[in-house]
Amino acid sequence: MRLPELCAHRGFAAEYPENTIAAVEAAIAAGARTVEIDVQLSRDQVPVLFHDRNLERMCGTRGAIHERTFAELSALSASESGRFGETYRDVRIASLDDFVELLRRHPRVSAFVEIKRTSIEVFGTDLVLERVHAAIEPALAQCTFISFSLPALALARRRYALPLGAVFDRWDERLTPSMSAIEPQFVFCDLDGLPATGSLRDSAWRTVIYEVADPQVALALAERGVAMVETFAIGPMLAAFRELEKKPA
Repeated sequence: MRLPELCAHRGFAAEYPENTIAAVEAAIAAGARTVEIDVQLSRDQVPVLFHDRNLERMCGTRGAIHERTFAELSALSASESGRFGETYRDVRIASLDDFVELLRRHPRVSAFVEIKRTSIEVFGTDLVLERVHAAIEPALAQCTFISFSLPALALARRRYALPLGAVFDRWDERLTPSMSAIEPQFVFCDLDGLPATGSLRDSAWRTVIYEVADPQVALALAERGVAMVETFAIGPMLAAFRELEKKPA
């Protein structure tokens, strides 16, 4: 039985507000050795952990990350109240610096740092890469840049000596000619965008599939050549994998 590696998708997002320090700390405490976070720039160009194009779902207010300064964002609750009510009302939007500080305290943990297209559209690829790379430099050996933006990854390949991951909605999108300029170490694909059958293994990169919360689905993906799956439910998935490892072959 082959088990894929597990990545904590936006931290332990099943039980904590996603992309927060609380979610990442909980994922690591649960045993995660790889985490994924999303990064955007504030109006004053501070990299912060945030996925959505607007603040409504996480913070219950209008607007976008790039429309507010970091000081203004820091005053908002990132409680994801639609799921958690007032449980995490004191949780705040984290800076990438905060995340890197946490990462340095756990040198065996690696991170996929996803650069969101929203910031690239607003600030341009050069500036976004510059700001994000500067922030992760203290933990550079633990980080991999990933993005849906293939031009951003191609520029990162020319500029920086760090691993890269290209992210796609559909499996056949990985065949785009622009991949030759990126030479990614990882290719990410949405579970819903996969073909029903066939190998998902490629000698040029490691395949990562998101979002997976069922251990049996993860096992089936591993049989097809998947190296890693991303999951919001990192705690339950790790527990399930430990039980599977106890079973005789």
